Amino acid sequence: MSHANRGVIFMVLSTIAFSVMHAGVRHVSPDLHPFQTVFLRNLFGFMVFLPVILRHGAGFLKTARLPVHGLRALLNVVAMAAFFASLGLTPLARVTALSFTAPIFTAILSVLILGETFRIRRWTAIVFGFLGTLIILRPGIAAIDLGSLFALLAASIWGVTMIVIKILGRTESSLTITGYMNLLLCALSIIPAILVWQWPKPEIWMWLVFIGISGTLAQLALAQALKETETTIVMSFDFLKLVWASVLGYLFFFEIPDNFIWLGAAIIFSSGVYIAYRERGAKTPEVRSTP
Repeated sequence: MSHANRGVIFMVLSTIAFSVMHAGVRHVSPDLHPFQTVFLRNLFGFMVFLPVILRHGAGFLKTARLPVHGLRALLNVVAMAAFFASLGLTPLARVTALSFTAPIFTAILSVLILGETFRIRRWTAIVFGFLGTLIILRPGIAAIDLGSLFALLAASIWGVTMIVIKILGRTESSLTITGYMNLLLCALSIIPAILVWQWPKPEIWMWLVFIGISGTLAQLALAQALKETETTIVMSFDFLKLVWASVLGYLFFFEIPDNFIWLGAAIIFSSGVYIAYRERGAKTPEVRSTP
């Protein structure tokens, strides 16, 4: 089997794992505060990653950029809390569609923070991406719910984390970046979790383990997909998240996405893929570790 085909298979598996994790978060949301869900997801995810740490030892944690790793972890905790809150308030498909705006935020921030230069075609793609967002939200026609705002907040923060990963990727290995992410996410997310802590019901623990394992497996599958083939090929299958979210939302939560969500998501996703394609063609060695 070719590397491209293996990359596609791992990406499809990643989209499935992410989608079932999101459904799990939605299922436990009536019983747990998002802060607590974030911590327990990170805790069980860390347990899955622990064998990797034990196999490689502590040597890969040597770094001169601990504050940058800490910034990335802090941003991820805030983004995860916002995203998990949105999953408890808004249908799965709508949240998933709005999450596709993350690459668009990354593109804008690349100009503001990294000083990258965009030509008119990439700016046009960004404009179309936000047009797709307006189609989903329909401000002035439909009420913009709090869950949708949380989803956009999470996407914008994830856009910032992508910039931080670009900066870290200049000097750090992927193992060091991933290792610190897992360690620091647990350390930082326990603080807000303690403030709202309540012991989950026995049946909820099974779901929390499921959320942690599926989320970590999704990340590992995505990393392997990106290792096997080009980012633009891999990310062109990310739209499957909306398909799985729609199926899971219908089967378990009786949610049916309207045509505006599909249309807006298609525009946002196409814009994101085009931006990634243009970045691939224009990137320099300094920032070639684009996630």
